[in-house]
Amino acid sequence: MESRLQYDLITSNMQNVASKVSSSIIYAHMAEMTIDTAKMAKFIKYDYALYDRNHRKLIGNIETPIDISKKIQKIDDSFVLVDSTPRGHLGVHHIVIRENIFHSRIESLLEKLYFYFFVIYSIIAVIGYYLASMFISPIMNERIKLNNFIKDTTHELNTPITAILMSTGKGSPLTEKNMQRVNLSAKRISEIYKDLVYLFLQDSSKQHKPTDLKVDEIIKEQLDYFEAFATKKKLDITANLEPTIFKMDKENFIRMFNNIVSNAIKYNKIEGSIHIELKNNTLKIEDTGIGIKKELLKDIFNRYYRATKEQGGFGIGLNIVYYICEAYDIKIAVESEENVGTTFTLTFKS
Repeated sequence: MESRLQYDLITSNMQNVASKVSSSIIYAHMAEMTIDTAKMAKFIKYDYALYDRNHRKLIGNIETPIDISKKIQKIDDSFVLVDSTPRGHLGVHHIVIRENIFHSRIESLLEKLYFYFFVIYSIIAVIGYYLASMFISPIMNERIKLNNFIKDTTHELNTPITAILMSTGKGSPLTEKNMQRVNLSAKRISEIYKDLVYLFLQDSSKQHKPTDLKVDEIIKEQLDYFEAFATKKKLDITANLEPTIFKMDKENFIRMFNNIVSNAIKYNKIEGSIHIELKNNTLKIEDTGIGIKKELLKDIFNRYYRATKEQGGFGIGLNIVYYICEAYDIKIAVESEENVGTTFTLTFKS
């Protein structure tokens, strides 16, 4: 469309010039004057030639043969216009105007089109790359997390299974120490299995019937369960438990409590301590473990996230804790300092 507009504009200008030349020839003839070629060349600004009745060139700078019978014709890269309005005045029957700018304008137009196409294509490519990165990046991150989760799960399961095999294999007498290893390993496998079932086998969406729980008594029961794990690391676990009743599913409370205490044991120091306090509908679990960097605290409840790689684990325990707290409107807060310890505070709704 742009090229057509340029064509119409140039041919219109050529026709205007030809009309002016024709008028000046007719006027010169009537005034009994001759053609002033120098003056004519100044205002024509095109290549031109004047022809007689027999198509012989009288004056002008066009050397290419012209077909006078065609009003508009294309020769090489230029358009040629033939005007026959002089009608023999001063012997001129035809005015020929040849433009020499259409081709350059088209080339300039094409250059602009190529330039704009390149700019637009580059912008689209950059935006496309940015959007692709934006959409693919979370998928890639989740894939990396899932791969790490599978590796960590394999490692977590391999450790207790190896301990069981070593304690019950050929030549290994079933001593009290070996039985304790088997017991601890079996409990660890059981905890891993329960967490995986809760998250991935729809157990988390199963309807659990809330009941009035004597939270302090359940905590005492679970501390007996953790005694063997604590003894292995020479940990001192103390508890100050006020009688507390909270309406909640028992399995979910145990799962929530056990995941926090399990981490307090796992990430604690040898001969460290864990203090548990239940008072005024608030449960605090404080340990003297390795702690968590402040900038990492905001991510610890994300699935597969691990704030440290110093110990085992695969990043789903605190994610489970978070969802159980959400389900029962339990407010959870975490305070931690590296190499000092971590405190989880759970506030039960009255």
